[in-house]
Amino acid sequence: MYFADLHIHSKYSRATSRECVPEYLDLWARKKGLAVIGTGDFTHPQWRRELLEKLEPAEEGLYRLKKEHSLPCNMAGEQDSPRFLVSGEISSIYKKNGKVRKVHNLILLPDLMAAEKLAHRLEMLGNVHSDGRPILGLDSRDLLELMLEVCPTGIFIPAHIWTPHFSLFGAYSGFDTIEECFEDLTPHIHALETGLSSDPPMNWQLSALDGYRLVSNSDAHSPAKLAREANALETERTYPAIARALKEGDGFCGTLEFFPEEGKYHYDGHRNCGVCLKPGDTVKAQGICPVCGKRITVGVLHRVEELADRAEGYRPSDAPAFRRVAPLPEVIAASTGIAPGGVKAARQSDELLAKIGSELYILLEAPLTELEQKAGPCIAEGIRRLRVGEVHLSPGFDGEYGKVGLLTAEEIERFSGQIEFQGMGRQSGMETGRPVPAPDRVEALPRLAGRRPKTTAHREQLNLQQLAAVQSRAAEIVVTAGPGTGKTRTLVRRICYLIEKGVRAEEITAVTFTNQAAKEMQLRLEKEPETRKMARAVTIGTFHNLCLQLLEHMGKNFSVIGEDEAAVIAEEVIGRFALKMSVKAFLQRLSKRKNQLDIKMDAALEEAFQSYQDTLARYEVLDYDDLLLNVLEAMEKGHLKTEELKQFTYLLVDEFQDINPVQYQLIKKWHEAGANLFVIGDPDQAIYGFRGADSACFQTLKVDFPKIEEIQLLQNYRSTPEIIGCAGSFIQRHREAPFLLRAERRDGAPVRLVSAETSLSSAIFVAKEIAGMVGGMDMLEAHASKKRRGERSFSDIAVLYRTNQQAALLEECLQKEDIPYLVRGRDDFLSDPAVRRVIAFFRFLCNPADRLALRMTLEYEEIPEREREWLLEQYLNVKTPSVAAYLQLKKTSEKARGLDGGLEAFRLRLKKDRAETLVKERTEEFLGMKWREQLIGMAELYKTMPEFIQNITFGEEGDLMRGGRSYSPDAVSLMTLHAAKGLEFPVVILYGVEKNLIPFRAYRETDQEEEGHLFYVGMTRAMDELILLHTSEPSPYIQELDTAYVEVEQALKPNPRIKQLTFF
Repeated sequence: MYFADLHIHSKYSRATSRECVPEYLDLWARKKGLAVIGTGDFTHPQWRRELLEKLEPAEEGLYRLKKEHSLPCNMAGEQDSPRFLVSGEISSIYKKNGKVRKVHNLILLPDLMAAEKLAHRLEMLGNVHSDGRPILGLDSRDLLELMLEVCPTGIFIPAHIWTPHFSLFGAYSGFDTIEECFEDLTPHIHALETGLSSDPPMNWQLSALDGYRLVSNSDAHSPAKLAREANALETERTYPAIARALKEGDGFCGTLEFFPEEGKYHYDGHRNCGVCLKPGDTVKAQGICPVCGKRITVGVLHRVEELADRAEGYRPSDAPAFRRVAPLPEVIAASTGIAPGGVKAARQSDELLAKIGSELYILLEAPLTELEQKAGPCIAEGIRRLRVGEVHLSPGFDGEYGKVGLLTAEEIERFSGQIEFQGMGRQSGMETGRPVPAPDRVEALPRLAGRRPKTTAHREQLNLQQLAAVQSRAAEIVVTAGPGTGKTRTLVRRICYLIEKGVRAEEITAVTFTNQAAKEMQLRLEKEPETRKMARAVTIGTFHNLCLQLLEHMGKNFSVIGEDEAAVIAEEVIGRFALKMSVKAFLQRLSKRKNQLDIKMDAALEEAFQSYQDTLARYEVLDYDDLLLNVLEAMEKGHLKTEELKQFTYLLVDEFQDINPVQYQLIKKWHEAGANLFVIGDPDQAIYGFRGADSACFQTLKVDFPKIEEIQLLQNYRSTPEIIGCAGSFIQRHREAPFLLRAERRDGAPVRLVSAETSLSSAIFVAKEIAGMVGGMDMLEAHASKKRRGERSFSDIAVLYRTNQQAALLEECLQKEDIPYLVRGRDDFLSDPAVRRVIAFFRFLCNPADRLALRMTLEYEEIPEREREWLLEQYLNVKTPSVAAYLQLKKTSEKARGLDGGLEAFRLRLKKDRAETLVKERTEEFLGMKWREQLIGMAELYKTMPEFIQNITFGEEGDLMRGGRSYSPDAVSLMTLHAAKGLEFPVVILYGVEKNLIPFRAYRETDQEEEGHLFYVGMTRAMDELILLHTSEPSPYIQELDTAYVEVEQALKPNPRIKQLTFF
């Protein structure tokens, strides 16, 4: 969990500190303990230039201060660099419904590019140069519409909604309802900023606010004021994740709150006359100051009571937690009797930071014993009272801040005399403030990430079954975990637990199914306080990557070829032996043979198999299967050193249901010399039988290890009950044991079963539906009257299909509507001979020992075939392969001399230029437009060419990606059902749930169980919404769904005139 303060200001706003610059904002965010802060003032051009100069991109949509600008901070504990999220406040002053309205709104944006675009549009409407918080004569509703038009993924939050003069509900210039202000665009408001003068209990009195996220920010005008209020989030630190938390509550844990009495507009009053009144007294005085006779400024509490339709003390059942905070110097002053704004309080505050840690850690979590030892008994008691609400409050009014009292002068004297302080605050008879949350509710807000006691870290946020798996002491453990039950979390916590118990990180290996899963696990470990420093020492990787490392340690000289290179050799062998089978079928037969499956081959196929292996040996390359088999053979012969096997002392295996027999044998061999084996998976998600995987491996494991401990994870945290109910009703028909997985989330929308007339109308429906969900397109003419389900970002949405061929029509429709998308999976275009040669060219540059890549590269050049064969044969005998060695050989060939094929020019740029740039230039002459665009779309997602080639070679189905015509990090995901394994999305559209596709027509009856698993995997990727889309012949699987969870509808026919305009 982390804290985010998203509403602040720069030095370019009026009445702000000169220190409101990136360097000092970064410094004070660290001192406060904030993980994310807003940039503030994105509309100001000079501020944007300064941000571009001093910040650098971090996670998606967030920025961090460049190291050269970072200021030193003397503070105990780890100091993580805070992230900046682009934000700004805009003041709108306009006349509506006969009244002058003055409303401030906070806007959050996904990046500085979006800020530039929106600022340029606002420049046309008013002056955005003179003030960081510009004043525009623009209706708030129109400002929201403009933001949605320019940046649909932006977040629009009415700011400090109760401030009397400048807010949504302000007593003098606001509205009585949200709908009056934003009209038809009200559904695009998801969060409201409550402001310093109100807190959640006050806002709970209005039922009209129930559907909104009540957020809190500091609205800081100086860096020292950061974190007066903040939001507690448990999400990835990315803009999409934070946006989702603010829109949907996913990961929104609660808020840190100023005492509302301390806000400067809490009570009614007249500051010049020193008059402070409760709302009832103002009513009695008829709103007139009893001293000067002028109008009294009505405060927040008065306005809340005026609009409230519930009694004080009401609490919604799903209300997030909150905790009270006050600035540390003020707490020190109120606990010791010194001046709150003085040098002494500031100095003592800095000393505590140096001794204990960040301000929020001190206020919320530091043990009282540590505080007493390092801060003294008075401050320790003051912080204790602050935590439990034993405070005296003098309410603020008419622009004057209120005051927090903690210890009286007499109490300070007693505590300074070292009188036992435990419990004295409760005996003092001191007046307490307004009721604060009960202790159990305070504890509902998660503890500060990074400062948890080491002995309990692995227990937090785990259910009983997860905890049992994490803490198991059995030598072998098998965890059966359904979709969304927290497999990765359990694995990560297991590693944390092992390290806490004294296991060396170098002795732990986690095997994942994809490179992407390995990266995710690595990142999670780096975020855990217990494993942050040693995360890199834990070995995490796929079977193929782990085996590659082991063989390299053994000094083996070879190159590894991917599926497409293996297909080149297979094509030749099939032609040589006149086999009547496809390349795919040939390679699958060979793979099953290598994986020890009982497959009978006739003499011709045996001979072809041997020829394939001979070709691999000639070029000194290994395919995926041989990579594993070589390691298995080396282990059986004892060729691996004990030191090299220490990393497998504690072995964890993810996605166990998808391992094949060779991988199972590797696991057993690795575990032979180890101390612990921990495997996790789900037999219902076994989808790789065509690669030799068999979900019966669970039963085999139990036979081989009779004392193995079995644990089931049955609580799904990902999906709504409707999605789990629908998926469960289906998979129950394909399993013998009862389906026990249960959804922990609240009820959601029913699963939508949509029928369309044709594949085209199906694809058009997808484009229209996505446009409607993001709220930024004007495509849904026929659906305009339907109730919105909530605005989504493009990256929230995934479209899944059975085969790659189905993507073509989808891509065309999305391109026509300018919807950004990302295609995941191994595209068929990679098998095109011309594409293979381009990739081979760069493979050879990255690894000159890859002789097969050289052979494919030579096909580019205008050299006679006999001469090419001679060059290749000579190069096979080169002891130290290199590009220079090859070019030297070419000089000895009369017909090849002078033709370097571009190798030398590209070699010099290999480490300098991006992969995308190199692919663009190399493909200009060799590829047709379609394949070229797709290959460039794939290359643009990688910084360097070696990274690109590595991913193409070793990437599993879910690892490979390419962008559409224009790449955007906020993009719809298109992928096959296989590529979707292990992923999750708020919205999933299963495209083509129809006869002959699901289940796939090419599969025999014996494979129907796996096809059922694949359909189940697809459905359970959905978190909030699931749409099953089919044409006139639906899949037979649809008949197996429980209709109680399904809503049937018809996709509207596309208007022929619109179709001509927008699609064809």
